[in-house]
Amino acid sequence: MSKSSVVVPEAREALDRFKMEAASEVGVNLKQGYNGDLTSRQAGSVGGQMVKRMIENYEKNMK
Repeated sequence: MSKSSVVVPEAREALDRFKMEAASEVGVNLKQGYNGDLTSRQAGSVGGQMVKRMIENYEKNMK
């Protein structure tokens, strides 16, 4: 799925902000746009942090 195929543009913006926050929390410096110079470890730590926060939020809302 390409960025242009996102149905709700606001969702893309929110996900980009979320990704930047997660990257900041794990100490990875992301720039706007292409970040292909990241190592697999750095990219994985950003994605892992995003999943961790999503699970925490889901569990908090279940109570």
